[in-house]
Amino acid sequence: MRKRSKILLVATLFIGFLSFKGEAQNTVKKGYWPNGARLVVSVSMQFETGGQPEGAESPFSGNPLPKGTPDLPAESWFRYGATEGVYRMLDLWDKHNIKVTSHVVGEAARKYPEVAKAIADRGHEIAAHGIAWDDQWNLSYKEELKFVKDGVDLVESITGQRAVGYNCNWLRRSVNTLKVLQELDFLYHIDDISRDEPFISMVRNKKFVVMPYTLRNNDIVNIAGKNWSPDQFLYQLKAEFDQLYEEAGKKRRMMSVSLHDRIGGSPAVVKVVDEFIEYAKKYGGVVFMRKDDIAKMVKDDSNTPVDNSEINYNK
Repeated sequence: MRKRSKILLVATLFIGFLSFKGEAQNTVKKGYWPNGARLVVSVSMQFETGGQPEGAESPFSGNPLPKGTPDLPAESWFRYGATEGVYRMLDLWDKHNIKVTSHVVGEAARKYPEVAKAIADRGHEIAAHGIAWDDQWNLSYKEELKFVKDGVDLVESITGQRAVGYNCNWLRRSVNTLKVLQELDFLYHIDDISRDEPFISMVRNKKFVVMPYTLRNNDIVNIAGKNWSPDQFLYQLKAEFDQLYEEAGKKRRMMSVSLHDRIGGSPAVVKVVDEFIEYAKKYGGVVFMRKDDIAKMVKDDSNTPVDNSEINYNK
């Protein structure tokens, strides 16, 4: 009886192993991405320090100083991104061997060229964020073209990378922005929160990739704007991941995470993002990717949806 019990136990374990192995394989095979992944995660690391205008939103915005008076503590808060935040996040990406997309403000790169170079030298995507951290929804076509091009040219001269992805200040683009970006040979933009997967928008009858952005998994909206604690941010990231991973068995899903130099680069936030990455890596078929690589992969994929909701603006 004892021998028979051992045989049954071994058989049960073997069957369980085969079942687990099959499930693990299915996890990857059920992916709806061209690379076979089940869920793609993309991190944005915004480098804005030094590009902010006078009176830019900060922890001190509730008690503004008279115009023309330097807000020294606010300026020091922004400087934190260049002196501490970006480097701490770069070390985190190195630890996990993942690459991110960094939207770089032109003036930030001008004032801190060593930071912009460090981002590029470690293999991360240099994307565009305008010449300065300023509005462009109120610019004429010609003015907006110059605003974008000046930033791209400046950052390229410092990093050696020419941006193909774009992010407007607070996502507020103009009705001409996509046409401007198309004229400057951009591949994609991220100023859209209408989907949880990349899609195509037709701009003057040509394909233009729209990469989903996030206000949910976003440090500046949550931690800075609502005084969330890092542990709440970690719960948000895990909950979003769990739901998207489940949905990814039936359709293409992408998770976006947005971190800003002066906020996401703080010790506590880096710590919880580290925990989130460790959590996500335990699941099969999860891939961390730069946005330019994702956009290239999906642009000509027949499974990528075409959404012409803004066709009136893109003609």
